[in-house]
Parts: sequence; C-alpha cells; structure tokens
Amino acid sequence: MAEAWTRLLSLELPRNQSAFLWGARKTGKSTLLRTAFPQSLTYDFLKTDLALSFGARPALLREQLLARSAAELDSPIILDEVQKVPGVLDEVHWLIENRGLRFILCGSSARKLKRGRANLLGGRAWRFEMFPLVTAEFPAADGPHGRFDLLRALNHGLLPSHYLSSHPRRSLEAYVRDYLKEEVFDEGLTRNVPAFSRFFEAVGYSHGELVNYANIARDCGVDAKTVKEYFQILCDTLLGRLVPPYKKRQERQVVSKAPKFYLFDVGVAGGLTKRHLAEPRGEQFGRALEHLVFMELAAHASYRELGYDICFWRTKAGAEVDFVLGQGEVAIEVKGTSRVDDRDLRSLALFRETHRPRLAVVVCNEPEERVVAGVRILPWRLFFQELWNGRIMGG
Repeated sequence: MAEAWTRLLSLELPRNQSAFLWGARKTGKSTLLRTAFPQSLTYDFLKTDLALSFGARPALLREQLLARSAAELDSPIILDEVQKVPGVLDEVHWLIENRGLRFILCGSSARKLKRGRANLLGGRAWRFEMFPLVTAEFPAADGPHGRFDLLRALNHGLLPSHYLSSHPRRSLEAYVRDYLKEEVFDEGLTRNVPAFSRFFEAVGYSHGELVNYANIARDCGVDAKTVKEYFQILCDTLLGRLVPPYKKRQERQVVSKAPKFYLFDVGVAGGLTKRHLAEPRGEQFGRALEHLVFMELAAHASYRELGYDICFWRTKAGAEVDFVLGQGEVAIEVKGTSRVDDRDLRSLALFRETHRPRLAVVVCNEPEERVVAGVRILPWRLFFQELWNGRIMGG
C-alpha cells in the first residue's frame, strides 16, 4: 500500500557514487529503494540467517559480488539494515576502491556502527535521511489514499502503514514496544532496561517542552548525565530531535541553555500519552499541530538540501516563538485555534522588534489567510503548500 505514495526524497546518484540511507523503521526506506532501483541486488540483513552468515564471515559479500556479471553490478547494490552486520563495511570499502562498485547502505541507525568503530567509508558515501510522510506527498485531489487528513495524521501518525491502519492504537503500541526492544535494547545501546523504559514514557509527557534533565532523571531513578545520554540515543537512532534555542550574543533576556525535544512522528508521540483528538481544537490539538509543523520543517530542510537551522526563541519573561528558521529570517508561531487574536501575536511582535525577520507567520486553523501588523496568519494547509513551494524558505 505504501507504494501508492510518490516520495519526495530523491536518490539520484552520479556514476561511482555510493550512499547511506538512514531513517526510523517503517518510514518507507525499503519500498523507496525497490521502486527507485528495481534492478539492484539486495541483501536484507533483517533476515537472521543472512545476518548470521555475513556477520561470521564478512568476506562472503566480496566473494559473492565478484562472481556476478558486469550487468548485474551496474545498478547500486543495496545492503538493508546494514547496522546489524557492521563488518561488511570493510568489504564495501574495498569493493568501492578496487572494483568501482556502488552501494546504498540502508538502516535505522548509525549509532551501533559508530560505537563499534565500524568503517563509515571516510566520506565515500553521501548521507540521506528518510522521514515519515509529509503533506506534499499527498495528492491535491482525490488519489489512492485521498487528500491529506489532518486529524487522521495527528492520531495515526505519518508512518505509511500507521496512517492507513484501521487499528492505529494497536499499531502504535506495537511499534513503540517492538522498536524499543529491537533498536535500543537488542542493539545494546543501553543496559538499564527499566530506567530507559521509564525515560521513554516521561519523554511523551514532556514532549515539545523545554527539556529539564534533572526532573526527568528524578522520575527515572538515574542521574541527569544518564538522561542526556538517553536523549542522545533517541537522536542517534532518529527517533527524535533536540531543538536548540535561538539567541544572538547581545540578547540577555533569553533562555539560552535548555533545548526542546520532538519525537520523529506525531502519532508515536500521541501513542505514548494515549492521546486521541476528536476535533481540531483545544490545547492537545495545538501541541500536536506544532509537532506536525516541526516534522514538515525538518523534512523540508533535508529533502530540499537547504540545511537551515530550526530553533525556538524564548525570553525569561515567558515570551516564546515556536520556530525560528535559518539565522532568524523566518519566525513561526503555531496556534490550534480557529481564530487568532492579539494575544496570540505578542511573542511574534516582540521577536520582530528585536530581530527583524524577513517573514513572521502564525500557522493556525483559520479558514482564510490574513495579515495583521506585518504578521501573516496562514491556515495550516496553505502554510504547508507555501513551505514546499519554496515561499517560506526558498530553494
């Protein structure tokens, strides 16, 4: 079913160029590779027998590929879940250097490879990241899965199989439980299983807020240093991202140390807190919409190869702007309301006075666009259209 979406990530590789493709489980990496490279030889190390054979003897990869014809080796060779067999990367390196072969090395995390001092090919492979579905991947008119459904996205999440699921809660619960087991515990990324499980639950309830390492450490029964390491595990396994504060040196009234944290998928965040949104209004809807906007921004910066910074801005007095892009060019506030009033514009007004952004936007649930005191008030659907058309951050 996921094949019905045309994904925006482009994996066009020059001759003799290899690549890493990272992304959380079920984002659609394998489907994308099958579609983009139907002629490629594929080794799926999620298959236990294959992983055991190549893990015990990585040279099998070189021996098998050297027995293939030139025509079979013309397309990139795909190694799926490569982090499970890190030893094959030395063989990949040799085959790139001595036989001119191309590889796409696909997986859900480079953390195990880095910790195990695996060969990451020394810049010989480009890096790509796969995100959950984004709004621009849905058809403007009726298509195989219809237009983008906001409440469905917020409740189900945007992993393709979850978005389509008729039992999203069960799917999300299974994903969190199994993903934690396979990606964190089985890979040996942490030894304290109970503490990390408690930490993951705590993340759900502090999601999108300033990270208070001491409070979370107290809830989990570990020290703050360990909590910081847990957050780093989630970032390294692409399960979430830390968003730093935006601050210029001359500012003294800005909270400048604590970051915010967002999980990689709005549905997974909702599943952790048992959240269900029955209608597009209220505090929980606003928080979920803010998370969705962040997901779109992160994917846009990556897919369009713009690489702009995504920060937030907050003063000691409590004024806050949800997202500041680049070097302060764009300021974005997200409101779940269907009617933005003057109170909703105060933080943006203060940021505009201080930093003079090129564009200040409120993303909301209003039906039509309007402009108030230099701030564009945009319905969420229009904002996403303008983002992907290059009108928010160009390129």
